[in-house]
Amino acid sequence: MLERLFQLQAHNTNVRTEVLAGVTTFLTMAYILFVNPSILSETGMDKGAVFVATCLAAAFGSAVMGMIANYPIALAPGMGLNAFFTYTVVLGMGHTWQVALGAVFLSACLFFLLSIFKIREWIINSIPLELRSAIAAGIGLFLALIALQNAGIVVANPATMVGMGDLGSPQALLAILGFFLIIGMEALRITGAVLISILVVTGLSILLGVSEFGGVVSMPPSLAPTFMQLDIAGALDVGLISVIFAFLFVDLFDNSGTLIAVAKKAGLMRKDGHLPKMGRALIADSTAALGGSLLGTSTTTSYIESAAGVSAGGRTGLTAIVVAVLFLFALFFAPLAGSVPAFATAPALLFVAVLMASGMAEIEWSDITVAAPVVVTALAMPLTYSIATGIAFGFITWVAAKTLAGRARELNGMLVALAVFCVIKLSLF
Repeated sequence: MLERLFQLQAHNTNVRTEVLAGVTTFLTMAYILFVNPSILSETGMDKGAVFVATCLAAAFGSAVMGMIANYPIALAPGMGLNAFFTYTVVLGMGHTWQVALGAVFLSACLFFLLSIFKIREWIINSIPLELRSAIAAGIGLFLALIALQNAGIVVANPATMVGMGDLGSPQALLAILGFFLIIGMEALRITGAVLISILVVTGLSILLGVSEFGGVVSMPPSLAPTFMQLDIAGALDVGLISVIFAFLFVDLFDNSGTLIAVAKKAGLMRKDGHLPKMGRALIADSTAALGGSLLGTSTTTSYIESAAGVSAGGRTGLTAIVVAVLFLFALFFAPLAGSVPAFATAPALLFVAVLMASGMAEIEWSDITVAAPVVVTALAMPLTYSIATGIAFGFITWVAAKTLAGRARELNGMLVALAVFCVIKLSLF
């Protein structure tokens, strides 16, 4: 049955290898079980329900990807998108988390339509690669600021806006230790470095009496507080259009980059650069995002950590199915997730920030019409505390720089239209 479903022999793999790859992928991305509830609960969402929603969304998304596309790619609520959901849409703009879930649902519907009608490539090709890299780097810097705040390393300062916190506090010291542990283990290629760091910092915190221990295993909490609680009508407000598009664009860029990177590593990409079943993979991804919004979590997306499973030999959707099963088993570890303090997940956020900022290496810094929009985009996200604003600033600056430099021919209609839309949005809403 497994051979018929996943064509193991054709992909030169076997059940044992696929299971090992699935376990490897799960260990590298399981930190989301602790990070996502920690971030989303700041909106007022029930932490236990968000934990369950995270497990179920990851399991559903990974299973759909494995069955529909037969790719060894796992899915879960995306980093960056959960921060945007919490700190920009809810805490920054003042919308309820129900409205934010509605925006996630609508962006997923748009993503699904773009995948069905194959408009995705046109949109992706309309956005310059450098601007896409800047958006990823900006999200990374945004996550870094949140991480440093959660660790108490960066605090508010009335004179300078931000300042250094108490580095001698147990929270700050444990967070710093956690980050160094991740760096060391990653350098030594130890699987599950981020997860291990979170558990070590949490354990030390409990032993030192800094945080409380809530247990390890229990029956899963109720999903009722977040299940089907999205407010779609509220999300249709004109002022939220840019939020919906921000969810859509970030998910679109993130997915395309992840699919191409992992497929290339797995040898699934053809010599002409075409990725077979890309449409199916994107449909699976958008379906997972739809399901996640109904369950009660921010946008579910493909995880670049799937490359770890590919390195372990994963080549088919069976790897993703194994990840899905493990996320279902994780449902019974809600007390452990509830015991993890924010400063224990801060090192994970900072590490993800490091990975996302690496895209800046691809920038042509000698071209000022490229360098200026890239820096504006990346800096605007943490400094305005908004991914959507950073994207808007990026589009506007890119079009303005190219036009004023007499290089308007390098622009396309899609990019100009987005820049005009962003100007209108920032001016009126």
